[in-house]
Amino acid sequence: MALTLVSSNKCAGGFQKVFEHESTELKCKMKFAVYLPPKAETDKCPVMYWLSGLTCTEQNFITKAGSQLGAAEHGIIVVAPDTSPRGCNIEGEDESWDFGTGAGFYVNATQDPWKTNYRMYAYVTEELPKLINANFPTDPEKMSISGHSMGGHGALICALKNPGKYKAVSAFAPICNPMQCPWGQKAFSGYLGPDRSTWEAYDATVLAASYSGPQLDILIDQGRDDQFLSASQLLPDNLIAVCSEKKIPVVFRNGYDHSYFFIYSFMNDHIKHHAKYLNA
Repeated sequence: MALTLVSSNKCAGGFQKVFEHESTELKCKMKFAVYLPPKAETDKCPVMYWLSGLTCTEQNFITKAGSQLGAAEHGIIVVAPDTSPRGCNIEGEDESWDFGTGAGFYVNATQDPWKTNYRMYAYVTEELPKLINANFPTDPEKMSISGHSMGGHGALICALKNPGKYKAVSAFAPICNPMQCPWGQKAFSGYLGPDRSTWEAYDATVLAASYSGPQLDILIDQGRDDQFLSASQLLPDNLIAVCSEKKIPVVFRNGYDHSYFFIYSFMNDHIKHHAKYLNA
């Protein structure tokens, strides 16, 4: 599949690039960002995938999170896709900020009119890695995943649904139990329909309860001054309760809000967490 270079900027000794391609899963043009560390000029590198939150594009993470310095130091390629299909001309896709455009929720939709294009889960777990491995100097056996808010939910479910596929997973302020929060209920109702049993396949708290794969070291950062924590959108305590039973280690830290200022503050810790497993 042909890639079109949109931008390329020298950064931290490597290159921050953005590409566009025609997605077979999403049936539209999609952009993704890829950071190539200096090591990629001579060696194959592991890949960390980053999934962004509601309303974001591939730009938010690469301009605000400060991930490039850590990725350069540890020799990690970082790939950041968009958060939904774009320009599909589906009625209602641009009506609200938390559903449709910029809000794909990393599920494969089963309901009309969304099911043809809104297949972000398949895009992130299948199409995109194949595209990255075919076009960049990657070690295809070494990938990990991280994300923020809706993207934190995406990272958690991708790792929990595919035991062994991702060497590490982390998340900033993830939507931990979407079946029980307004954002998740709105998205799942629209994309997956009214049968709540079909929602369970995309809920990290439900998936963690039945996880039986290789040991998964989950790092979660949650700011105590996060307005969406107090609005019961994130529900980390529900995931903690399940993870403590299943001996899935989770680390929570205090302070900070829901913004990229929070992500920037702890991004290096997350890169180190991923490097420990990607470079093992």
